[in-house]
Order: sequence, then C-alpha cells, then structure tokens
Amino acid sequence: QVQLVESGGGLVQPGGSLRLSCTASGIIFNIYTMNWYRQAPGKQRELVAAITSGGNTNYADSVKGRFTISRDNAEKKVYLQMNTLKSEDTGVYYCNAVSRIRGYWGQGTQVTVSS
Repeated sequence: QVQLVESGGGLVQPGGSLRLSCTASGIIFNIYTMNWYRQAPGKQRELVAAITSGGNTNYADSVKGRFTISRDNAEKKVYLQMNTLKSEDTGVYYCNAVSRIRGYWGQGTQVTVSS
C-alpha cells in the first residue's frame, strides 16, 4: 500500500519559517520525481516545487529564493523549507510522487501565515 504522509504545517507569522516533511512508503522512492503542491482557499492547486530523482529542482516564481526542496532517498523523505513566509503562502500543502506511469498524493498539511 502506497502512502505519502505530510507533516510540519501550522500557524506562523509573516516573515517566519516552516519545514514540511513528506514520508513515503510502498514505492521505490528514488525513481520518483517528488513535488510539493499547494491549494489556497478558492483557488486551484498549484505546483510549488519539484525535485527529480537526480536531484534537479524547480520552483514556482512566487517562491523562488524563499523555499527550498530537498530529498533523502535513504529515508524516503522529501522536505520543503519555507522561509520569509507571506500571507499568500497560506493553503493546504500536498506531497506528490510521480513516475512515468503513475502518481500518488498525500492528504495534505495546512499552512496558515497570519499575524
């Protein structure tokens, strides 16, 4: 059974930091591209950051320079370090694993940036 379990969300003030984690099980983790998506209230889900099996990364323009995605293949984990958080970063953050033939989603973790 494949599972992606996110953790690390919460309430943080503008300018603060959070580190999200996603732990995978049931997949050959190191062959998957791992993505973080987010969905703000009333908006479509959007790709925030991606990291390929080879470690190449890509970011949405809105988070470049503030967010960093990384992975630990031995632990089957992917991380999203989020710095200088803004109110517009508020949303549910989802972990996504994608290979050539299938994809999986986690249940999401809520991030709220508010004073």
